[in-house]
Amino acid sequence: MEAYATWLPVIAALVAAGAAGGLIAGLLGVGGGIVLVPALDLALGAAGIDHAVSLHVAVATSMATIVPTAISSSRAHASRNAVDFEVVKRWAVPIVVGALAGSLVAARMNGNVLAAVFGTVALLSALKMLLPLDRVVLRQSLPGGVIGALIPAFIGAISAMMGIGGGTLSVPAMTLCGELVHKAVGTAALLGLWIALPATAGYLLARPAEAAALPPLTIGYVSLIGFALVAPISWLVAPLGAKLAHSLDRRKLSAAFGLFLLIVATRMLYRVLS
Repeated sequence: MEAYATWLPVIAALVAAGAAGGLIAGLLGVGGGIVLVPALDLALGAAGIDHAVSLHVAVATSMATIVPTAISSSRAHASRNAVDFEVVKRWAVPIVVGALAGSLVAARMNGNVLAAVFGTVALLSALKMLLPLDRVVLRQSLPGGVIGALIPAFIGAISAMMGIGGGTLSVPAMTLCGELVHKAVGTAALLGLWIALPATAGYLLARPAEAAALPPLTIGYVSLIGFALVAPISWLVAPLGAKLAHSLDRRKLSAAFGLFLLIVATRMLYRVLS
């Protein structure tokens, strides 16, 4: 009975995180991980999982849940003609390579270093989206050549290390290169699938040194229990977020994106310093 009382609020928190993650995934094209990672980290800590591995498990499990969420979210955006398939074609290969490399590196990182990466990137992206910089455009189209390949590879690697679907980085990158925010959000939702698949494979294949500290039913760093609780509700709620995204104007959508990133960045950086 005592164990049940301990796990009940954890389960409720995970289900709520799944719903919030799905909504944010559809609304902002970020895969939901920007909400799920800190929520999973807190839930795992409340369940008594060692602080040294909880963030790794949160990142890996969040990444696994992004697979069905990205499918659901991107289909909803595509039905509204809000996915730039030319960008997806150009970015697919480098973003896959970057995501796989990022997951393999993150699996060997110290938890505080991982939290610092998450918090710093989220903070920089939040500032870009919160400030009135919607009309700031560095160029009218995405670059080609080596630079054009390095951008999605970097996005894939950092996103895999953060356990997110890539929208945190790809939406600002696309808007700075002239893409309208609604189209950038829809495109980011589909790119999240190309990040999540190889990154999840990398986390499943990880061999944690602290295996004894992991929660039960965990493969590599992916918690099957966390996935089972979060993924279905995220998948169901994501289309609602996509519908809401197309009812908001450009500035409101950017501000909503930035506010969520700022909250999450603050939480992660506090984790590093505490």
